[in-house]
Amino acid sequence: MFAFPGLAALLILILIKPQEFIPGLDAFPLLYGFLGMTVLGLIIDLKLGLTRLDPPPQWPYVAFFVPWSLASLLVNAGAGTLPKAAVDLIIVVVLFFTLSLGQRSFRVYDTVSGALVMSSMFVAGVCFHQGFAPLACAIQSGSEQESLRSDGRPCQNEDECTEGDAEPGASYRCERAGLFDTVSVGRGRVRYRGVLKDPNEVALTIAASLPWLVVRASRKQSIGRFLTLIIALGVVATTIVFSQSRGGILVLLAVIGTYSIQKFGWKGAMVGAILGAPLLLLGGRSGDEAKASSDERTEILVEGLNMVTRSPLYGVGWGQFTQHHSLTAHNSYLLAIAELGIVGLITFGFILYISLKIPIVGLRRYANRPEAKVAFTSSLGLLASFAGIAIGAFFLSFTYHQVLWIYFGFSGGLYATIRRHDPSFEIKLSLAEKATVSAICLMFPVVLRLLLKSKGH
Repeated sequence: MFAFPGLAALLILILIKPQEFIPGLDAFPLLYGFLGMTVLGLIIDLKLGLTRLDPPPQWPYVAFFVPWSLASLLVNAGAGTLPKAAVDLIIVVVLFFTLSLGQRSFRVYDTVSGALVMSSMFVAGVCFHQGFAPLACAIQSGSEQESLRSDGRPCQNEDECTEGDAEPGASYRCERAGLFDTVSVGRGRVRYRGVLKDPNEVALTIAASLPWLVVRASRKQSIGRFLTLIIALGVVATTIVFSQSRGGILVLLAVIGTYSIQKFGWKGAMVGAILGAPLLLLGGRSGDEAKASSDERTEILVEGLNMVTRSPLYGVGWGQFTQHHSLTAHNSYLLAIAELGIVGLITFGFILYISLKIPIVGLRRYANRPEAKVAFTSSLGLLASFAGIAIGAFFLSFTYHQVLWIYFGFSGGLYATIRRHDPSFEIKLSLAEKATVSAICLMFPVVLRLLLKSKGH
């Protein structure tokens, strides 16, 4: 198929961001170039009959989500803010549809997912190295921590950085300087760059990619694939500990737990919890820093719910949360309802639910059919990834994040790929399912408010 080279290149570009550290690449509009190459490849595939237009089951809700998001912004912030918002939303939607429509064979599906795994493991390797790097002085050239750059001088604390060859008036941090000019944040919390510049987003992304390696090892068992999986698991677990992300640890445990439950039933969840206990002890922040982080997030939750109260139908507008609070929501579901209102949250809930339902139905349908092992292992792998992502999204502002929409696209791609081999495979939402998802979304702010009140907030 002609679409998959563009798809693979897009995933590598989005996750690794080579244009940010390879001289000269930033002069080219690579994102739009690869998007165009992917769309052109998809058109060629359709013309040659290599694929067919079989829209993913999420498409009606995605098609509604975009104009609703733009409308909420228009109502709250005016037309001047629309161009940038439209571009950002179009990028994630194009990602979703090209991944959904451009994968119609398991060979292509495995190749494109291989690009995702390779990119995620590259990020994990860079952050793993960063976690062992010595502390060095980093200049904060802007108001945000993302603007940190190392000046190469070793340090043990920030005071040392203001001495000697320090730049007059510069703001310094003492951080770990890694490969490709990456710099940690929060005194040692490893991270990457671009869309993965946040330690928590790094932790979620690399943990969610592990099931793809399990899929490969389970389909064709070999010493090489088994060792690759074990090494990758060790690097990812260590990197998550270095990221000090409590949410990242939960994502990894959810991934492990999904496989444990599938293999051993609910007793497997207990085994997974025991195996994951060391991570819970080693990972995350502790002491005053952890309390400050929890208090900060509680304050954000309260303010987000206040936004919902002020504008329950269409929210405060797409991308406008930080116009009402100094920090973002740190909760994808709260971000959706605060910015897009209850209609936006329900629509987002449908997209997430269908993306989860596709691998669940595939898992049940092909569980005892040896001839459909590829479909079964792919469904299980994607379900494990989504189990982690759905939990991690509760602690991150991931609603419009490119990584989340990439996985939405892979769910749509799995649907199309299975249907090529089994045309009877269909995913529909019953009236009861729609009512249940809607009820959960409606109850979400109510339950969250009651939990906060029970803690005195």
